[in-house]
Amino acid sequence: MCLSDSHLNILKDLSGPKGWQDDPREMSAYLTEPRGKYQGKTALVLLPDNTQKVADIVRYCAQHKIAIVPQSGNTGLVGGSIPTLAGDQILISLKRMNRMRHTDPDNQSMTVEAGCILADVQQRARDIDCIFPLSLAAEGSCMIGGNLSTNAGGVNVLHYGNARNLVLGLEVVLPSGEIWHGLTGLRKDNTGYDLKQLFIGAEGTLGIITAATLKLSPYPHQKQTAFVAVPDPKSAVELLSIARRVSGGCITAFELVPRRGLEMVTHHMPGCRDPLETAYDWYVLLETTSSLNRDLLDLERVMERILEDALQKDLVLDGVIAKNDSESEALWGLREHLSEAQKHEGGSIKHDISVAISTIPEFLLKAADIVEALIPGARPVPFGHLGDGNLHYNVSQPREMAKSDFLECWEDLNRHIHDLVKDFHGSFSAEHGIGRMKTTDMARYKSSVELDMMRRIKAALDPEDIMNPGVILPAEISQEKA
Repeated sequence: MCLSDSHLNILKDLSGPKGWQDDPREMSAYLTEPRGKYQGKTALVLLPDNTQKVADIVRYCAQHKIAIVPQSGNTGLVGGSIPTLAGDQILISLKRMNRMRHTDPDNQSMTVEAGCILADVQQRARDIDCIFPLSLAAEGSCMIGGNLSTNAGGVNVLHYGNARNLVLGLEVVLPSGEIWHGLTGLRKDNTGYDLKQLFIGAEGTLGIITAATLKLSPYPHQKQTAFVAVPDPKSAVELLSIARRVSGGCITAFELVPRRGLEMVTHHMPGCRDPLETAYDWYVLLETTSSLNRDLLDLERVMERILEDALQKDLVLDGVIAKNDSESEALWGLREHLSEAQKHEGGSIKHDISVAISTIPEFLLKAADIVEALIPGARPVPFGHLGDGNLHYNVSQPREMAKSDFLECWEDLNRHIHDLVKDFHGSFSAEHGIGRMKTTDMARYKSSVELDMMRRIKAALDPEDIMNPGVILPAEISQEKA
């Protein structure tokens, strides 16, 4: 609908002083995502500072059928927090809702608002000798509301699970403007549907998360980090099985790194160097942690035993164990800089996929054949969270090919890789979400039953389709009435 001056003025009043921006220069930061792939337009950015103001805004929008795009840290990569270019949506930023409401050390929980930065939440947990284990490359700027709305993953999923595993309760403003007071520190509540799970991963299409009670864990005072060369991905999978068995559940991260990716990092990223003297085709970055003191569990010995067992089975060719936190950070830098380093190699076509861990070696072989057949000379750089089956199957352009020509192959290559993922009964979006980018994939790869269930949920909670319309569900599906 057309946003009249009357609507805009009322919405400004509802958001309160300092609670809005309408200067195009000031709004520009809210209207593009990190890769610049999506640009949006809006007449108004609202920045309410409490839940009641969010509810008042949403209630007014519901009454007047004004579409809303919720946004937290705006670090997403699939366009889910960017309005369309039509200019008929308002954007609600949660960045001013950044209070940490309550910390409960005995319950190992904390309640925070949606605009709290993930790194600040991690530090608050550390202050009470706990860990909030969600850890992402963007943790210095991403916010809890967005982390939960996209069911963020990260490097610790192997041990702690996705974001949805780290939440005890939510406070949500529904599309009607009602507030669901679902904040709770309970770990057991068997009273029907687990409503919070509707909103985790829903990308703001069913309501706006304004606060969450998060589950904490004991702080891991011991940590062992190793970077090892393996003969091939099959050996990496077998190494993971050994690490799980030997560590007794202490393995918290297990990342696959290809030689091509390591060379990109050491060539382009200052301060990064190859920790091994000999070059190998594949590497694994693995980490074990424990909250137990060393006199109860010697984690150094655990890591040594993992690698000893692997060496006996020829699963590890070479490796290094970090002696201190500084060396551990240097090894993690080799993994964390992979995406940034790829930018220096020209165009990159990206895939965020997951398959069963046991099938990763076969998937990589078949995917490489597909890439070479479609774009001869293209350079696959598959890396990521092998421990939970999630790979970032990125492909860099051939050296002799123009970037623009390569990027024109994006849809074709995506289709073939995602078709292969389907053949492996995997997921075309493991942790980045759907946003606006992957709605076509939803229509192609989700069954009609799955789409119909999601459509019915959307229609029940948001009958006017005002909450982030066009995100997750294809527009023609989300607009149907149940």
